[in-house]
Amino acid sequence: MPARPCPPRRLKRRPLMLAGLLAASLAWSGTAMAHGPTRQKVTEKVEIDAPAAKVWGLIRNFDALKDWHPAVASSPADQGNTVGSVRTLTLKGGGGLIETLERYDDGQMRYAYRAKDGGALPVTNYTSQIQVSDAGGGKSSVEWRGAFYRGYPNNDPPPDQNDEAAVAAITAVYQAGLKQLKTLAEGR
Repeated sequence: MPARPCPPRRLKRRPLMLAGLLAASLAWSGTAMAHGPTRQKVTEKVEIDAPAAKVWGLIRNFDALKDWHPAVASSPADQGNTVGSVRTLTLKGGGGLIETLERYDDGQMRYAYRAKDGGALPVTNYTSQIQVSDAGGGKSSVEWRGAFYRGYPNNDPPPDQNDEAAVAAITAVYQAGLKQLKTLAEGR
């Protein structure tokens, strides 16, 4: 059966419909390009020439960050290793950060915590986990990882609060801490 021709009134609607679709797609693409920050991630690892139990003994307490991180002056935790404990960090160079313990597993040698506000760091909605693993042969591996958003939540952040600044700051924190932990655990 041959196709029926469109009535004239339908032909007039098609250009309007196409124009509407085009306008909608342009509006959507404009908002898609003007999105806010994206979640950033950092993972740092170090192998330590010391048994996992010894390394875990140095970091296992939520309030012990001051004992092994070179930038931390104090790190009291109001409820110790209990989930919900709040750790208030005071940094040696000034500034601070408040973190809440979200998970703690002594058997798996790991804990996770969160900081809603980055405090002295150019981040927001920061979550982190640190874990010690047996690497065999009397050695251990420590992995410290975090996910976060840059400090400036809107478009066009200043250079000190953009994605690159956030990643650089967290990377520096993890590297300095793991380097010091390695030195302490290996007795050097």
